[in-house]
Amino acid sequence: MHIVMIAAENGALLGGKVGGIGDVIRDVPLALAQAGHRCTVIMPGYSSLARLNPAIPLGTVTTRFCGRTEVLELLAVEPRPESSTGSAGTDDKGAGRGSRAGRRTSGTAKKSLVSHYVLEHPLFAAGGAGAIYCDDQQGPFATDAHKFALFCAATCEVLSGGGLGPIDVIHLHDWHAALVAILARIPAHQSLRNVPLVYSIHNLSLQGIRPLSGHESSFHHWFPDLVPDLRLVQDPRYWDCINLMRVGINLSDKVHAVSPSYAREILVPTDLTHGFIGGEGLEGDLQRVSAQGRLVGILNGCDYSQPALAASSHAQLLELMERSLLSWVGERHMIPAAHFHAQRRIGQWRSRASLGRVLTSVGRITAQKSRLFTETVTAAVSAGVESMPGAAPQQCSALERLLDSLGDDVFIMVGNGEAELEAFFTDVMARRDNFLFLCGFSEALAGAIYASGDLFMMPSTFEPCGISQMLAMRAGMPCVVHHVGGLRDTVSHGENGFAFSGDTAREQAENMLATVQEARALMEDKPAWERICQGARDSRFSWTRAVDEYLSQLYRH
Repeated sequence: MHIVMIAAENGALLGGKVGGIGDVIRDVPLALAQAGHRCTVIMPGYSSLARLNPAIPLGTVTTRFCGRTEVLELLAVEPRPESSTGSAGTDDKGAGRGSRAGRRTSGTAKKSLVSHYVLEHPLFAAGGAGAIYCDDQQGPFATDAHKFALFCAATCEVLSGGGLGPIDVIHLHDWHAALVAILARIPAHQSLRNVPLVYSIHNLSLQGIRPLSGHESSFHHWFPDLVPDLRLVQDPRYWDCINLMRVGINLSDKVHAVSPSYAREILVPTDLTHGFIGGEGLEGDLQRVSAQGRLVGILNGCDYSQPALAASSHAQLLELMERSLLSWVGERHMIPAAHFHAQRRIGQWRSRASLGRVLTSVGRITAQKSRLFTETVTAAVSAGVESMPGAAPQQCSALERLLDSLGDDVFIMVGNGEAELEAFFTDVMARRDNFLFLCGFSEALAGAIYASGDLFMMPSTFEPCGISQMLAMRAGMPCVVHHVGGLRDTVSHGENGFAFSGDTAREQAENMLATVQEARALMEDKPAWERICQGARDSRFSWTRAVDEYLSQLYRH
Protein backbone atom coordinates (compact mmCIF):
# COMPACT_ATOMS: atom_id res chain seq x y z
CA MET A 1 0.00 0.00 0.00
CA HIS A 2 0.96 3.66 -0.43
CA ILE A 3 -0.23 5.80 2.48
CA VAL A 4 0.10 9.59 2.40
CA MET A 5 0.12 11.35 5.78
CA ILE A 6 -0.71 15.04 6.02
CA ALA A 7 0.06 16.87 9.26
CA ALA A 8 1.26 20.09 10.85
CA GLU A 9 4.17 18.37 12.61
CA ASN A 10 6.78 15.73 11.83
CA GLY A 11 9.26 14.75 14.50
CA ALA A 12 11.46 12.99 11.93
CA LEU A 13 12.62 16.46 10.81
CA LEU A 14 14.77 18.73 12.91
CA GLY A 15 12.53 21.61 14.02
CA GLY A 16 9.37 19.79 12.93
CA LYS A 17 7.86 18.85 16.27
CA VAL A 18 5.93 20.58 19.04
CA GLY A 19 4.02 17.75 20.68
CA GLY A 20 2.57 14.29 20.32
CA ILE A 21 1.50 14.62 16.68
CA GLY A 22 5.16 15.03 15.77
CA ASP A 23 6.04 11.79 17.56
CA VAL A 24 3.31 9.89 15.71
CA ILE A 25 4.28 11.27 12.29
CA ARG A 26 7.92 10.37 13.00
CA ASP A 27 7.23 6.80 14.10
CA VAL A 28 4.21 5.48 12.18
CA PRO A 29 5.75 5.82 8.68
CA LEU A 30 8.79 3.80 9.76
CA ALA A 31 6.57 1.12 11.29
CA LEU A 32 4.46 0.99 8.10
CA ALA A 33 7.63 0.70 6.03
CA GLN A 34 8.86 -2.08 8.27
CA ALA A 35 5.68 -3.95 7.33
CA GLY A 36 6.50 -3.42 3.66
CA HIS A 37 4.29 -0.42 2.90
CA ARG A 38 5.26 2.88 1.28
CA CYS A 39 4.54 6.05 3.27
CA THR A 40 4.76 9.69 2.17
CA VAL A 41 4.58 12.58 4.66
CA ILE A 42 3.67 16.15 3.65
CA MET A 43 3.78 19.18 5.95
CA PRO A 44 4.42 22.95 5.79
CA GLY A 45 8.07 23.98 5.88
CA TYR A 46 7.60 27.06 8.12
CA SER A 47 10.53 28.76 6.33
CA SER A 48 12.92 26.65 8.39
CA LEU A 49 12.65 22.90 7.81
CA ALA A 50 14.35 22.99 4.41
CA ARG A 51 17.25 24.89 6.01
CA LEU A 52 17.58 22.66 9.06
CA ASN A 53 17.35 19.38 7.12
CA PRO A 54 18.93 18.25 3.83
CA ALA A 55 16.46 19.35 1.13
CA ILE A 56 16.08 19.06 -2.65
CA PRO A 57 13.83 21.55 -4.49
CA LEU A 58 11.36 19.72 -6.73
CA GLY A 59 9.56 22.63 -8.34
CA THR A 60 6.56 24.81 -7.70
CA VAL A 61 2.89 24.16 -6.97
CA THR A 62 0.13 26.61 -7.90
CA THR A 63 -3.29 26.73 -6.30
CA ARG A 64 -6.25 29.08 -6.03
CA PHE A 65 -6.61 30.59 -2.58
CA CYS A 66 -8.57 33.65 -1.44
CA GLY A 67 -9.43 34.41 -5.08
CA ARG A 68 -5.76 34.55 -6.12
CA THR A 69 -3.24 32.18 -7.62
CA GLU A 70 -0.62 31.30 -5.04
CA VAL A 71 2.73 29.73 -5.89
CA LEU A 72 4.40 27.41 -3.37
CA GLU A 73 7.69 25.55 -3.45
CA LEU A 74 7.78 21.77 -3.02
CA LEU A 75 10.91 20.21 -1.52
CA ALA A 76 11.95 16.69 -0.63
CA VAL A 77 13.67 16.59 2.76
CA GLU A 78 15.80 14.00 4.50
CA PRO A 79 15.72 13.61 8.29
CA ARG A 80 18.96 14.43 10.05
CA PRO A 81 20.18 11.46 12.14
CA GLU A 82 19.80 13.38 15.41
CA SER A 83 16.15 14.19 14.69
CA SER A 84 15.04 10.75 13.52
CA THR A 85 14.79 8.41 16.49
CA GLY A 86 11.88 6.39 15.19
CA SER A 87 10.48 3.44 17.02
CA ALA A 88 9.43 1.22 14.17
CA GLY A 89 11.62 -1.64 15.33
CA THR A 90 10.20 -4.64 17.11
CA ASP A 91 10.57 -4.13 20.83
CA ASP A 92 12.90 -6.27 22.87
CA LYS A 93 10.05 -8.49 24.03
CA GLY A 94 9.27 -9.65 20.48
CA ALA A 95 5.98 -7.81 20.07
CA GLY A 96 6.26 -8.14 16.30
CA ARG A 97 6.12 -11.95 16.16
CA GLY A 98 3.02 -13.32 14.45
CA SER A 99 2.15 -9.91 13.03
CA ARG A 100 -0.86 -9.52 10.75
CA ALA A 101 1.07 -6.83 8.85
CA GLY A 102 3.06 -9.44 6.95
CA ARG A 103 6.73 -9.35 6.15
CA ARG A 104 9.15 -7.06 7.98
CA THR A 105 11.84 -5.22 6.06
CA SER A 106 15.41 -4.37 6.95
CA GLY A 107 16.28 -0.97 8.39
CA THR A 108 17.75 0.28 5.09
CA ALA A 109 14.78 -0.85 3.04
CA LYS A 110 12.46 0.53 5.69
CA LYS A 111 13.86 4.05 5.34
CA SER A 112 13.75 3.86 1.53
CA LEU A 113 9.99 3.35 1.70
CA VAL A 114 9.44 6.62 3.61
CA SER A 115 9.48 10.00 1.87
CA HIS A 116 9.20 13.43 3.49
CA TYR A 117 8.08 16.57 1.68
CA VAL A 118 7.52 20.16 2.75
CA LEU A 119 5.60 22.94 1.06
CA GLU A 120 6.98 26.45 1.44
CA HIS A 121 5.14 29.77 1.26
CA PRO A 122 5.73 33.05 3.18
CA LEU A 123 2.37 32.61 4.92
CA PHE A 124 3.66 29.46 6.64
CA ALA A 125 6.11 31.64 8.61
CA ALA A 126 3.40 34.02 9.81
CA GLY A 127 4.49 33.44 13.42
CA GLY A 128 8.19 33.77 12.57
CA ALA A 129 10.50 31.35 10.79
CA GLY A 130 10.27 27.96 12.46
CA ALA A 131 7.10 28.69 14.46
CA ILE A 132 4.70 25.84 13.77
CA TYR A 133 1.77 27.44 15.59
CA CYS A 134 0.92 31.11 16.10
CA ASP A 135 -0.28 32.94 19.17
CA ASP A 136 -1.89 35.96 17.50
CA GLN A 137 -4.46 38.60 18.29
CA GLN A 138 -6.64 38.08 15.21
CA GLY A 139 -9.00 35.69 16.96
CA PRO A 140 -8.93 32.00 17.91
CA PHE A 141 -7.07 29.92 15.29
CA ALA A 142 -7.15 32.86 12.83
CA THR A 143 -3.58 32.85 11.54
CA ASP A 144 -3.09 29.11 11.88
CA ALA A 145 -6.36 28.25 10.13
CA HIS A 146 -5.48 30.66 7.31
CA LYS A 147 -2.07 29.13 6.66
CA PHE A 148 -3.26 25.54 7.04
CA ALA A 149 -6.12 26.21 4.61
CA LEU A 150 -3.52 27.23 2.01
CA PHE A 151 -1.44 24.18 2.93
CA CYS A 152 -4.42 21.85 2.39
CA ALA A 153 -5.23 23.44 -0.97
CA ALA A 154 -1.64 23.07 -2.18
CA THR A 155 -1.37 19.53 -0.83
CA CYS A 156 -4.39 18.47 -2.88
CA GLU A 157 -2.68 19.89 -5.96
CA VAL A 158 0.38 17.75 -5.19
CA LEU A 159 -1.69 14.62 -4.58
CA SER A 160 -3.87 14.96 -7.66
CA GLY A 161 -0.93 15.87 -9.90
CA GLY A 162 0.17 12.24 -10.02
CA GLY A 163 3.81 12.88 -9.17
CA LEU A 164 3.64 10.72 -6.05
CA GLY A 165 2.27 7.75 -7.94
CA PRO A 166 -0.87 5.77 -7.06
CA ILE A 167 -2.21 6.51 -3.56
CA ASP A 168 -4.14 3.93 -1.55
CA VAL A 169 -4.98 5.96 1.58
CA ILE A 170 -4.82 9.63 2.55
CA HIS A 171 -4.36 9.94 6.32
CA LEU A 172 -5.20 13.35 7.83
CA HIS A 173 -4.04 14.38 11.31
CA ASP A 174 -6.10 16.76 13.46
CA TRP A 175 -7.92 19.88 12.30
CA HIS A 176 -4.87 21.35 10.53
CA ALA A 177 -5.27 18.83 7.69
CA ALA A 178 -9.06 18.46 7.78
CA LEU A 179 -9.88 20.70 4.79
CA VAL A 180 -8.33 18.05 2.55
CA ALA A 181 -11.50 16.05 3.28
CA ILE A 182 -13.51 18.73 1.42
CA LEU A 183 -10.99 19.59 -1.30
CA ALA A 184 -10.16 15.99 -2.24
CA ARG A 185 -13.76 15.46 -3.31
CA ILE A 186 -14.20 18.46 -5.63
CA PRO A 187 -14.14 18.08 -9.46
CA ALA A 188 -10.74 19.79 -9.71
CA HIS A 189 -9.22 16.80 -7.90
CA GLN A 190 -11.14 14.04 -9.67
CA SER A 191 -8.27 11.56 -9.28
CA LEU A 192 -8.65 11.69 -5.48
CA ARG A 193 -12.41 11.17 -5.40
CA ASN A 194 -12.25 7.46 -4.59
CA VAL A 195 -9.12 7.45 -2.43
CA PRO A 196 -10.12 6.50 1.15
CA LEU A 197 -9.66 9.21 3.79
CA VAL A 198 -8.62 8.42 7.37
CA TYR A 199 -8.80 11.14 10.03
CA SER A 200 -6.90 10.96 13.35
CA ILE A 201 -8.13 12.89 16.38
CA HIS A 202 -5.12 13.76 18.50
CA ASN A 203 -6.88 16.37 20.69
CA LEU A 204 -10.61 16.94 20.29
CA SER A 205 -10.50 20.07 22.44
CA LEU A 206 -8.67 22.00 19.69
CA GLN A 207 -11.16 22.20 16.82
CA GLY A 208 -10.05 24.98 14.48
CA ILE A 209 -13.32 26.93 14.56
CA ARG A 210 -13.45 29.87 12.10
CA PRO A 211 -16.21 32.03 10.58
CA LEU A 212 -17.90 30.78 7.44
CA SER A 213 -17.58 34.27 5.96
CA GLY A 214 -16.95 37.93 6.80
CA HIS A 215 -13.29 37.60 7.82
CA GLU A 216 -9.98 37.22 6.00
CA SER A 217 -9.55 33.94 7.86
CA SER A 218 -12.89 32.38 6.92
CA PHE A 219 -14.00 29.51 4.73
CA HIS A 220 -15.69 31.58 2.02
CA HIS A 221 -12.69 33.90 1.80
CA TRP A 222 -10.34 30.95 1.37
CA PHE A 223 -12.52 29.13 -1.18
CA PRO A 224 -15.19 31.52 -2.53
CA ASP A 225 -16.48 29.01 -5.10
CA LEU A 226 -17.05 26.10 -2.70
CA VAL A 227 -20.41 25.43 -1.06
CA PRO A 228 -20.00 22.69 1.57
CA ASP A 229 -22.84 20.76 3.17
CA LEU A 230 -23.33 22.90 6.26
CA ARG A 231 -25.12 20.06 8.05
CA LEU A 232 -21.75 18.28 8.24
CA VAL A 233 -19.24 21.12 8.71
CA GLN A 234 -21.05 23.91 10.59
CA ASP A 235 -20.06 24.30 14.21
CA PRO A 236 -22.92 22.90 16.36
CA ARG A 237 -22.70 25.84 18.79
CA TYR A 238 -21.91 28.74 16.45
CA TRP A 239 -24.12 28.62 13.36
CA ASP A 240 -21.99 31.14 11.46
CA CYS A 241 -18.74 29.17 11.85
CA ILE A 242 -17.08 26.17 10.25
CA ASN A 243 -15.61 23.58 12.62
CA LEU A 244 -12.55 21.99 10.98
CA MET A 245 -12.41 19.13 13.47
CA ARG A 246 -16.01 18.34 12.55
CA VAL A 247 -15.06 18.46 8.85
CA GLY A 248 -12.51 15.69 9.39
CA ILE A 249 -14.87 13.59 11.49
CA ASN A 250 -17.87 13.77 9.16
CA LEU A 251 -16.21 13.70 5.75
CA SER A 252 -13.61 10.96 6.29
CA ASP A 253 -14.15 7.26 5.72
CA LYS A 254 -12.57 6.20 9.02
CA VAL A 255 -12.03 8.22 12.20
CA HIS A 256 -9.20 7.27 14.55
CA ALA A 257 -8.83 8.24 18.22
CA VAL A 258 -5.37 7.68 19.68
CA SER A 259 -6.41 5.32 22.47
CA PRO A 260 -9.37 2.98 23.04
CA SER A 261 -10.47 4.75 26.23
CA TYR A 262 -10.37 8.18 24.57
CA ALA A 263 -12.51 6.78 21.74
CA ARG A 264 -15.15 5.90 24.34
CA GLU A 265 -14.85 9.13 26.35
CA ILE A 266 -15.46 11.41 23.36
CA LEU A 267 -18.88 9.83 22.84
CA VAL A 268 -20.03 11.43 26.11
CA PRO A 269 -20.72 15.17 26.54
CA THR A 270 -18.16 17.20 28.46
CA ASP A 271 -19.25 17.82 32.06
CA LEU A 272 -17.06 20.49 33.65
CA THR A 273 -19.01 20.34 36.93
CA HIS A 274 -17.71 16.83 37.42
CA GLY A 275 -14.29 17.50 35.92
CA PHE A 276 -14.94 15.39 32.81
CA ILE A 277 -13.75 16.32 29.33
CA GLY A 278 -15.53 14.31 26.64
CA GLY A 279 -17.01 15.08 23.25
CA GLU A 280 -16.55 18.85 23.48
CA GLY A 281 -19.76 19.52 21.53
CA LEU A 282 -19.05 16.94 18.81
CA GLU A 283 -20.31 13.88 20.68
CA GLY A 284 -23.40 13.65 18.44
CA ASP A 285 -21.29 13.30 15.32
CA LEU A 286 -18.97 10.85 17.03
CA GLN A 287 -21.86 8.73 18.28
CA ARG A 288 -23.17 8.48 14.72
CA VAL A 289 -19.72 7.69 13.30
CA SER A 290 -19.24 5.04 16.00
CA ALA A 291 -22.63 3.47 15.28
CA GLN A 292 -21.61 3.24 11.61
CA GLY A 293 -18.44 1.36 12.59
CA ARG A 294 -16.21 4.19 11.39
CA LEU A 295 -14.67 5.20 14.77
CA VAL A 296 -11.63 3.21 15.90
CA GLY A 297 -9.52 3.64 19.04
CA ILE A 298 -5.89 2.54 18.64
CA LEU A 299 -3.28 3.25 21.29
CA ASN A 300 -0.17 5.07 20.11
CA GLY A 301 3.20 3.40 20.53
CA CYS A 302 6.58 4.21 22.02
CA ASP A 303 10.20 3.79 20.93
CA TYR A 304 11.96 0.82 22.56
CA SER A 305 14.79 0.55 20.03
CA GLN A 306 17.27 2.65 22.01
CA PRO A 307 19.00 1.37 25.16
CA ALA A 308 17.77 2.89 28.40
CA LEU A 309 19.75 5.86 29.69
CA ALA A 310 21.71 5.35 32.88
CA ALA A 311 20.50 7.35 35.85
CA SER A 312 22.48 10.53 36.46
CA SER A 313 23.91 11.40 39.84
CA HIS A 314 22.34 14.39 41.52
CA ALA A 315 25.42 16.45 40.67
CA GLN A 316 25.22 15.42 37.00
CA LEU A 317 21.51 16.15 36.86
CA LEU A 318 21.99 19.61 38.39
CA GLU A 319 24.80 20.31 35.91
CA LEU A 320 22.61 19.34 32.96
CA MET A 321 19.70 21.41 34.26
CA GLU A 322 21.96 24.43 34.64
CA ARG A 323 23.34 24.03 31.11
CA SER A 324 19.81 23.80 29.72
CA LEU A 325 18.77 26.85 31.69
CA LEU A 326 21.73 28.87 30.46
CA SER A 327 20.97 27.96 26.85
CA TRP A 328 17.39 29.21 27.29
CA VAL A 329 18.60 32.41 28.95
CA GLY A 330 20.94 33.00 26.02
CA GLU A 331 17.94 33.14 23.68
CA ARG A 332 16.39 36.06 25.63
CA HIS A 333 17.15 39.76 25.82
CA MET A 334 15.96 39.77 29.44
CA ILE A 335 16.07 37.02 32.06
CA PRO A 336 12.53 35.80 32.86
CA ALA A 337 11.60 35.39 36.51
CA ALA A 338 11.24 31.63 36.05
CA HIS A 339 14.86 31.32 34.89
CA PHE A 340 16.11 33.59 37.70
CA HIS A 341 14.43 31.56 40.44
CA ALA A 342 15.41 28.26 38.80
CA GLN A 343 19.08 29.28 38.71
CA ARG A 344 18.86 30.28 42.36
CA ARG A 345 17.23 26.94 43.26
CA ILE A 346 19.88 24.91 41.45
CA GLY A 347 22.54 26.82 43.37
CA GLN A 348 20.80 26.02 46.66
CA TRP A 349 20.52 22.34 45.80
CA ARG A 350 24.22 22.07 44.93
CA SER A 351 25.03 22.33 48.63
CA ARG A 352 22.74 19.42 49.52
CA ALA A 353 24.26 16.02 50.14
CA SER A 354 21.25 14.44 48.46
CA LEU A 355 18.04 15.53 46.75
CA GLY A 356 16.21 12.68 48.43
CA ARG A 357 13.47 11.09 46.37
CA VAL A 358 12.74 12.99 43.19
CA LEU A 359 9.22 13.51 41.86
CA THR A 360 9.18 14.62 38.24
CA SER A 361 6.94 16.03 35.54
CA VAL A 362 7.82 16.64 31.88
CA GLY A 363 5.39 18.10 29.37
CA ARG A 364 3.59 21.11 27.97
CA ILE A 365 2.37 23.55 30.63
CA THR A 366 -1.30 23.68 29.65
CA ALA A 367 -4.60 23.48 31.48
CA GLN A 368 -5.04 19.95 30.16
CA LYS A 369 -1.76 18.78 31.69
CA SER A 370 -1.37 20.98 34.76
CA ARG A 371 -4.65 22.39 36.02
CA LEU A 372 -5.09 19.90 38.87
CA PHE A 373 -1.91 21.26 40.45
CA THR A 374 -3.64 24.64 40.76
CA GLU A 375 -6.88 23.28 42.24
CA THR A 376 -7.72 24.67 45.69
CA VAL A 377 -7.60 22.07 48.47
CA THR A 378 -7.50 22.08 52.25
CA ALA A 379 -4.02 22.87 53.47
CA ALA A 380 -2.17 20.35 55.59
CA VAL A 381 -2.11 21.13 59.30
CA SER A 382 1.41 21.43 60.66
CA ALA A 383 2.33 19.20 63.57
CA GLY A 384 1.68 20.84 66.90
CA VAL A 385 -0.46 23.60 65.39
CA GLU A 386 -4.13 23.71 66.26
CA SER A 387 -6.75 25.69 64.38
CA MET A 388 -8.76 28.31 66.22
CA PRO A 389 -12.19 26.99 67.25
CA GLY A 390 -14.73 27.74 64.54
CA ALA A 391 -12.07 28.94 62.11
CA ALA A 392 -12.44 27.87 58.48
CA PRO A 393 -9.80 25.38 57.30
CA GLN A 394 -6.86 26.98 55.54
CA GLN A 395 -6.80 26.60 51.75
CA CYS A 396 -3.91 26.26 49.33
CA SER A 397 -3.16 24.87 45.90
CA ALA A 398 -2.78 21.12 45.40
CA LEU A 399 0.84 21.71 44.39
CA GLU A 400 1.64 23.53 47.63
CA ARG A 401 0.11 20.77 49.73
CA LEU A 402 2.04 18.20 47.72
CA LEU A 403 5.28 20.06 48.41
CA ASP A 404 4.42 20.31 52.10
CA SER A 405 4.08 16.52 52.20
CA LEU A 406 7.46 15.84 50.58
CA GLY A 407 9.65 17.00 53.43
CA ASP A 408 13.26 16.82 52.25
CA ASP A 409 12.31 15.21 48.93
CA VAL A 410 11.98 17.39 45.82
CA PHE A 411 9.74 17.92 42.80
CA ILE A 412 11.26 18.86 39.41
CA MET A 413 8.95 20.08 36.64
CA VAL A 414 10.12 20.67 33.06
CA GLY A 415 8.05 22.34 30.36
CA ASN A 416 6.60 25.57 29.03
CA GLY A 417 3.30 26.72 27.60
CA GLU A 418 0.49 28.92 28.89
CA ALA A 419 1.74 32.15 30.47
CA GLU A 420 -0.71 32.11 33.39
CA LEU A 421 0.32 28.61 34.43
CA GLU A 422 4.01 29.38 33.96
CA ALA A 423 3.51 32.33 36.33
CA PHE A 424 1.76 30.08 38.87
CA PHE A 425 4.60 27.54 38.92
CA THR A 426 7.21 30.31 39.05
CA ASP A 427 5.50 31.88 42.06
CA VAL A 428 5.36 28.57 43.92
CA MET A 429 9.03 27.91 43.12
CA ALA A 430 9.99 31.29 44.56
CA ARG A 431 8.37 30.35 47.88
CA ARG A 432 9.09 26.61 48.20
CA ASP A 433 12.64 25.31 48.50
CA ASN A 434 11.80 21.76 47.37
CA PHE A 435 10.31 22.72 43.99
CA LEU A 436 12.19 23.46 40.77
CA PHE A 437 10.32 24.63 37.66
CA LEU A 438 12.43 24.64 34.49
CA CYS A 439 10.43 26.73 32.03
CA GLY A 440 11.65 25.26 28.74
CA PHE A 441 12.32 21.95 27.07
CA SER A 442 15.17 19.91 25.65
CA GLU A 443 15.20 16.24 24.67
CA ALA A 444 18.48 15.65 26.53
CA LEU A 445 17.13 17.11 29.75
CA ALA A 446 13.86 15.20 29.43
CA GLY A 447 15.76 11.95 28.91
CA ALA A 448 17.87 12.55 32.02
CA ILE A 449 14.77 13.34 34.08
CA TYR A 450 13.05 10.13 32.94
CA ALA A 451 16.16 8.10 33.79
CA SER A 452 16.86 9.72 37.17
CA GLY A 453 13.50 10.38 38.81
CA ASP A 454 11.67 8.19 41.31
CA LEU A 455 8.01 9.00 40.62
CA PHE A 456 6.45 10.69 37.57
CA MET A 457 3.43 12.98 37.87
CA MET A 458 0.89 13.11 35.01
CA PRO A 459 -2.46 14.33 36.39
CA SER A 460 -3.97 15.33 33.01
CA THR A 461 -7.56 16.52 33.08
CA PHE A 462 -7.97 14.48 29.89
CA GLU A 463 -5.38 12.59 27.86
CA PRO A 464 -6.05 11.35 24.30
CA CYS A 465 -3.04 9.04 24.55
CA GLY A 466 0.03 10.53 26.21
CA ILE A 467 3.67 9.77 25.52
CA SER A 468 5.33 11.10 28.69
CA GLN A 469 3.98 8.27 30.84
CA MET A 470 5.26 5.72 28.32
CA LEU A 471 8.74 7.28 28.32
CA ALA A 472 8.83 7.35 32.12
CA MET A 473 7.69 3.74 32.33
CA ARG A 474 10.24 2.72 29.70
CA ALA A 475 12.91 4.04 32.08
CA GLY A 476 11.40 2.09 34.99
CA MET A 477 9.86 5.11 36.72
CA PRO A 478 6.30 4.49 37.99
CA CYS A 479 3.72 7.18 37.24
CA VAL A 480 0.88 8.77 39.17
CA VAL A 481 -1.83 9.43 36.58
CA HIS A 482 -5.43 10.54 36.29
CA HIS A 483 -7.21 7.41 35.05
CA VAL A 484 -8.52 8.82 31.77
CA GLY A 485 -7.90 8.24 28.06
CA GLY A 486 -4.56 6.75 27.16
CA LEU A 487 -3.42 6.93 30.79
CA ARG A 488 -6.13 4.40 31.64
CA ASP A 489 -4.89 2.17 28.81
CA THR A 490 -1.25 2.23 29.90
CA VAL A 491 -1.10 2.51 33.71
CA SER A 492 -2.61 -0.13 36.02
CA HIS A 493 -2.83 0.85 39.68
CA GLY A 494 -0.55 -1.20 41.88
CA GLU A 495 0.93 -3.11 38.95
CA ASN A 496 3.05 -0.72 36.88
CA GLY A 497 2.10 2.58 38.49
CA PHE A 498 -0.60 4.44 40.38
CA ALA A 499 -3.91 5.92 39.24
CA PHE A 500 -6.63 8.12 40.70
CA SER A 501 -10.00 9.48 39.64
CA GLY A 502 -12.77 11.62 41.13
CA ASP A 503 -16.21 13.06 40.44
CA THR A 504 -15.12 16.70 40.63
CA ALA A 505 -11.91 18.57 39.94
CA ARG A 506 -11.37 19.11 43.66
CA GLU A 507 -11.95 15.45 44.42
CA GLN A 508 -9.50 14.53 41.66
CA ALA A 509 -6.89 16.82 43.20
CA GLU A 510 -7.43 15.38 46.69
CA ASN A 511 -7.21 11.84 45.32
CA MET A 512 -4.05 12.75 43.42
CA LEU A 513 -2.41 13.85 46.67
CA ALA A 514 -3.56 10.70 48.48
CA THR A 515 -2.21 8.54 45.66
CA VAL A 516 1.19 10.23 45.84
CA GLN A 517 1.29 9.48 49.55
CA GLU A 518 0.38 5.85 48.84
CA ALA A 519 3.20 5.60 46.33
CA ARG A 520 5.74 7.22 48.63
CA ALA A 521 4.76 4.91 51.47
CA LEU A 522 5.30 1.91 49.20
CA MET A 523 8.83 3.12 48.48
CA GLU A 524 9.70 2.07 52.03
CA ASP A 525 8.94 -1.55 51.08
CA LYS A 526 11.86 -2.12 48.72
CA PRO A 527 10.71 -5.48 47.22
CA ALA A 528 7.20 -4.13 46.62
CA TRP A 529 8.54 -0.91 45.11
CA GLU A 530 10.94 -2.76 42.82
CA ARG A 531 8.03 -4.90 41.65
CA ILE A 532 6.15 -1.73 40.61
CA CYS A 533 9.28 -0.34 38.91
CA GLN A 534 9.81 -3.59 37.05
CA GLY A 535 6.16 -3.61 36.03
CA ALA A 536 6.63 -0.15 34.52
CA ARG A 537 9.86 -1.22 32.81
CA ASP A 538 8.26 -4.35 31.36
CA SER A 539 5.20 -2.57 29.96
CA ARG A 540 5.39 -2.36 26.18
CA PHE A 541 3.31 -0.27 23.81
CA SER A 542 4.94 -0.98 20.46
CA TRP A 543 4.32 0.75 17.16
CA THR A 544 4.44 -2.71 15.57
CA ARG A 545 1.23 -3.58 17.38
CA ALA A 546 -0.36 -0.20 16.63
CA VAL A 547 0.42 -0.33 12.91
CA ASP A 548 -0.99 -3.85 12.64
CA GLU A 549 -4.23 -2.33 13.91
CA TYR A 550 -3.91 0.64 11.51
CA LEU A 551 -3.68 -1.77 8.61
CA SER A 552 -6.56 -4.01 9.66
CA GLN A 553 -8.97 -1.40 11.08
CA LEU A 554 -8.21 1.91 9.32
CA TYR A 555 -6.66 1.18 5.93
CA ARG A 556 -8.54 -1.95 4.78
CA HIS A 557 -11.90 -0.84 3.42
